[in-house]
Amino acid sequence: MKKDLFLAKKYWIVLFIAALVLPVFIQTKLLAGSEFLSFFLSTLFIVYLLFNSVSMAEDKFRGAAYLCATPYTRNKLVISKYILIVVLFGGCFILYTLTALLAPIEMRFLSLYDIGLVMLILHIAFGIIIPVQYRFGYEKSKYIFFFMIFLTPFIMPNVVKVLQDNSINFDVIAISQPIQGLFFVLLAFAAGAVSLFVSIKIYASRDL
Repeated sequence: MKKDLFLAKKYWIVLFIAALVLPVFIQTKLLAGSEFLSFFLSTLFIVYLLFNSVSMAEDKFRGAAYLCATPYTRNKLVISKYILIVVLFGGCFILYTLTALLAPIEMRFLSLYDIGLVMLILHIAFGIIIPVQYRFGYEKSKYIFFFMIFLTPFIMPNVVKVLQDNSINFDVIAISQPIQGLFFVLLAFAAGAVSLFVSIKIYASRDL
C-alpha cells in the first residue's frame, strides 16, 4: 500500500482539494438532503482517479513484476489494492466531515446508512474493476472504466434531481436505517472478499 501511495504522490494535493470542493459543488446542484449523493460521487471520482494513476504507473514501469522478485508475494500485492480502496474511502469520509463543518452551504453529516451504502457501492464497483484489470491488463480495460467513472458525477446529479422533483422514494425496507447501514457494511466486506479471492486466482496465473 505504501508503494501505491508513493506512485500517486504527485496527485495528492489535487485530490485533497477535490475531496473538499467536489461535495460542495455537487450539493449545490441538488435539493437539500442529498449529501449521500454528493459524498458518493466525489468519493467514487477521487478513489478511481488515484487507483487509475497507480495502475498506470505500475503498467508503465512494470512495478508489480519487480516487486514479485522480492519477498512480496503476488497475494500481498493483490490484497494491498483492496486495502488501498478502504483507506481512500476513510480519507474521503474524514475530508467530507471537515467540509460539512466548514462549507459555506448547509451540509448535514453522513448517517451510518449513507456510509454503509457508499461503502457497498464502492466495493461492488472496484470488486469488478480490479479483477477485470488483472485479467485483461490496464491498457485493455482503462478506457471503459474511465468513461464510466468520469461521466457518473456529471450525469447522476441530474438523474437524482429529476427523481426528487417527481417525489420518487426508494426507501421501502421496513427496518431502521442504522441497521440497514450495518447490513450494507457487511455486504461490502463480503463482496470485497469474493472479489479478492477472484483477483488472487487470476493474478496467480498471469505472466508478468
